[in-house]
Amino acid sequence: MLGDPVVVTASLLFIPITILVAAIVPGNVILPFGDLPTIGYYFANVKAAAERTKIPVVMHLDHGNSFAMAMQAFRAGYTSIMIDGSKLPFEENIDLTKSVVNVCHASNVPVEGELGKVGGKEDDLENDDDNPYTDPQEAKEFVERTGVDSLAIGIGTAHGVYKGIPKVNMEVLSAVRAVVDVPLVMHGTSGVPDEQVRDAVRRGICKVNYATDLRIAFTNGVKAYMNNNPNAFDPKKYSAPGMKEVTAYVAQKMQVVGSVGKA
Repeated sequence: MLGDPVVVTASLLFIPITILVAAIVPGNVILPFGDLPTIGYYFANVKAAAERTKIPVVMHLDHGNSFAMAMQAFRAGYTSIMIDGSKLPFEENIDLTKSVVNVCHASNVPVEGELGKVGGKEDDLENDDDNPYTDPQEAKEFVERTGVDSLAIGIGTAHGVYKGIPKVNMEVLSAVRAVVDVPLVMHGTSGVPDEQVRDAVRRGICKVNYATDLRIAFTNGVKAYMNNNPNAFDPKKYSAPGMKEVTAYVAQKMQVVGSVGKA
C-alpha cells in the first residue's frame, strides 16, 4: 500500500498529510466499494500507519460518486469525504453535495465537492467541446448553497498520464479564488510542471492531489529490481525498491508545494 511510505516521509518532514482512497481510477474503473469490509480494509491500513506518527493524517474518500458510497466511507470512519457530482447538471450536483454535507457535518467530518471538469487520461482538454473550466460565479453559488469545506475546480488538469505538457489555467484559478473563501483543490497534478504547481499554490490551491506519479514511481522501482533479479518471486523484496522510489518522489513534491514543517 503506497500510503505507508507517504506517511513515513511526511513524518520525517513534519508535514500534515491526506491519504486518498480513490473510488474511480483512470479509465473510469470503479473500485470495489460495494461493501463496508472493503472500505474498512483501506481505512485499517492507513489507521495503522497513522498511529505510528505524531503528524496529522487524514483518511479521505476521493471521488465518491454517490450518496451511498460517501456514507459507506463515513460509517467506516473516514475523516474526510469527497462527493463528486461534477458530471451532473449544476442543480443536481448541488443537491447531491448538500445531502452529503448535511450528514457529515453532524459529525464534524469535512466534505470536498467538485465543480468543473477534471479529465481522464483519454481526455484532450484542449480539444474538448465542453468547457472544462470552473465558472467563478457558479463556484461562489455552489459553495454558498452546499456548505462544502473545500472545492475541487477545473483548471485544465486531468487524471492519468498527459498526452503533452499540461497548462494550468491560472486566470481561472485566480478568478475562483477571488469569490470563494473555502480551500481550493487541484486534482490531476501528476505530470504538471513543478513551477505551475508552485504558482497554483501561490494563487490559492490548498490541497494538491498526486496519484498516477506515485504508481509510476513504484512500478519503476519494481521494474528495475526485476531487470536485475529476473528470478525473484518474493513481493517483499521487489516491493522495497518501489517503496523507495515513492518515498523519494513524495519528499520532492512536498518541497514543491511548500508543506514542509507545517504539521
